[in-house]
Amino acid sequence: MGSSLAMYHWLRNRLSSVSSPRSVTVVTPNAYPSFLSWIPGADSILIYEGHEAEADRLIADADLHICLDFNEPKRIGVVGERLVANPCPKILIDHHLNPAPFASVAFSFPQASSTCELIFRFINQKSQITNHKSEISCDIATAIYTGLMTDTGNFAFNSNNPDLYEIIAALMRTGINKDAIYDAVFNQYSPCRLRLIGYALHRKMQIFSEHHLALITLSEAELQRFDYLPGDTEGLVNMPLQISDVYYSVFMREQPPKPGTPKPIIKISFRSQGNRPVNTYAHAFFGGGGHANAAGGEYCGSLGAAVRRFLATYPDHLLGDAAS
Repeated sequence: MGSSLAMYHWLRNRLSSVSSPRSVTVVTPNAYPSFLSWIPGADSILIYEGHEAEADRLIADADLHICLDFNEPKRIGVVGERLVANPCPKILIDHHLNPAPFASVAFSFPQASSTCELIFRFINQKSQITNHKSEISCDIATAIYTGLMTDTGNFAFNSNNPDLYEIIAALMRTGINKDAIYDAVFNQYSPCRLRLIGYALHRKMQIFSEHHLALITLSEAELQRFDYLPGDTEGLVNMPLQISDVYYSVFMREQPPKPGTPKPIIKISFRSQGNRPVNTYAHAFFGGGGHANAAGGEYCGSLGAAVRRFLATYPDHLLGDAAS
């Protein structure tokens, strides 16, 4: 959301300055969490699910695709298939490991804190090449800061580079209110979310003390019991890391089957502390990836089968990464 809307505002500003007839549209595969709906430009996003025909037409007719914050088309489902079907030029800006070779131009920097950091650097570099005047407006800065904050767990991981805080200082000089952004993202949840988090921690958290690991699982039925909305489990995977001697945390959430597929999808989040990477394990066993200390993946099948796969592989492979 942050990187897409920052790029959206920048491109629109650029096109308006030269009176171009071209237009810009942000397409996301599915609905974004309600706690991000306040970001400037969010109301203009075209959500693929429910608007397939319009989105397919826009993707097929586009002169250029800018692909943000994913490293291969399959990560965005059907949208990725439509993306590949149009042979127009593609620009990839991303910070995940092992990008697929589908883009005409790829800016891939896994060492970056977030794709929003790369968007900031991209826009700043373009500004220096043209007229040395910053093109980071307050709306762009708001979107970038939101992405920086959320993708680092409010600067709790992947955020130890001093240059990152120089970027934050530059964003604040545009007039953004970082405290208000924090409040809009983290303090606008429903009572149901707090009850769901309490249930997950009290009833569903397993601690594997010998491996310094916590595992939380939530089925679709359990989510619906608490009137689940997208984003309600945001941050849950980080909470077990507050426990002394827990260095790894894993959260599995069941989603209903996609149209045309009989099996549910299990969304999996991995977190770790220190020199204990989880992204290579997520890539190898759950088709995912991400940061060294914050990664994700998914499993097509039952929640029980996903748990069994994890329990059978993590001692040798996840913990082995730390040992190496």
